[in-house]
Amino acid sequence: MGKNGQKTRTAGHISWGLLFVLCGAIFLEGIDVSMIGVALPSIRAELGMSTGSLQWVVSAYVLGYGGFMLLGGRAADLFGRRKMFLTWLTVFLVFSGLGGLATEGWMLIVARFVTGISAAFMTPAGLSIITTSFAEGPARNKALLVYAGTAAAGFSLGLVVGGILSELSWRWVFYGPVIFAFVILLAAIRLIPDSGRPESSAQGFDLAGAISVTGAMLLLVYGVVEASNMGLSWTIGALVCSAVLLSVFVVIERRSASPLVRLGIFAAGSLVRANLGAMLFAGSFFGFQFLTVLYLQELRGWSSLETGLALLAVGVDAILAPTLTPKLVNRFGNIPVIFGGFCLAAVAYALFLPIGLDWTYAAMFPTMILTGIAFSLTYGPLTIAATDGISEEEQGLASGLLNTSFQFGAALGLAVVTAVNIAATGIDQSPQALLDGYRTAMIVPIAASILGIIITALGLRKRASVHYVNN
Repeated sequence: MGKNGQKTRTAGHISWGLLFVLCGAIFLEGIDVSMIGVALPSIRAELGMSTGSLQWVVSAYVLGYGGFMLLGGRAADLFGRRKMFLTWLTVFLVFSGLGGLATEGWMLIVARFVTGISAAFMTPAGLSIITTSFAEGPARNKALLVYAGTAAAGFSLGLVVGGILSELSWRWVFYGPVIFAFVILLAAIRLIPDSGRPESSAQGFDLAGAISVTGAMLLLVYGVVEASNMGLSWTIGALVCSAVLLSVFVVIERRSASPLVRLGIFAAGSLVRANLGAMLFAGSFFGFQFLTVLYLQELRGWSSLETGLALLAVGVDAILAPTLTPKLVNRFGNIPVIFGGFCLAAVAYALFLPIGLDWTYAAMFPTMILTGIAFSLTYGPLTIAATDGISEEEQGLASGLLNTSFQFGAALGLAVVTAVNIAATGIDQSPQALLDGYRTAMIVPIAASILGIIITALGLRKRASVHYVNN
């Protein structure tokens, strides 16, 4: 019994050490996404980029990440999760460094695109390693909540870190992740076990399905992100082509002996609701974050560091996600906690509607703190709901679907917020006109949160069984 107990304790230490490494990777991905925003003015000043080309520093990452996420999830299932994680973490490290060395705008854009692709393969591999290393139930739920809380902390704290690094040089926004990624890579080589190629009933690689769905995703993101810059006919053309490729993908998947996405996975209502919720929550949060940065920097004249510190309160999710959220999930279940998170988000964004030209930070603080609490209540439980009850061989697929939803939700939220802001502001660039534009665009995050409340409410009636977290 003593030896068995020792083996159990040792396995437990290895499992939680493994979780620590994977949390480091998702934290890296989170801060990499969010801290670029505060560095954009410095990047434009040094590289001489226009406003149109500057947005591609962000858009290229979204295209690479969102477009290849499903392929990344399936590749983890087919070719080995450890292999995919280590390979693409290395690619992430290399191209983040190349971004910091860029001397032309196009170099930086290419580096960001490849970095996004690497995240698309690395992230679902990491998440599926967790879901297959911890038994379904309390242990897995606790691990996922810690993992999701770390990811949320990366998103929210990224602006603070980005503001600090940008004060030194915008290039450190890229060099910093290189150092962090190298440390994670060394730890991952040691702590992630080589489990070989996962056993799957679908051993083939659906290349036609991968090409069609990736093309559809890329065109959809391109159409959404570039809607404000392209003419109406080009935007419609991109979206129509995306719809055509998506239809082709569905036909291929129905006929394929080893489909990239088993369409039957969407029969799981909790998975569908979780992915819709992820899209709406990411869209609302990133839309709000974008408007807040514009308001503070362009209208109020705050520095990147001051902006990052102002958003620091949102980082309360880093504390609450691994502490308060598991207790609430244990007491009430995933769906009620998600419902509460969406309600808090709607209230938080509504409180920001009266922003003025001379608002004090004290007036902004309730929105910041409530947004952080909403993030801590929503992100982790959504992660559990999206993977709960899914077979082990499809955990990579479920992880890829969830991360795709978050990424496309963020892109859609940013695009809609930008379009509404531009339409509301018009050609008048006076302070009052800019303020009116921000106020009007803030309705988008509120509306997305309300839709999230409605979708989550539908799931409240269908809770047949809920897994709880043990303290």
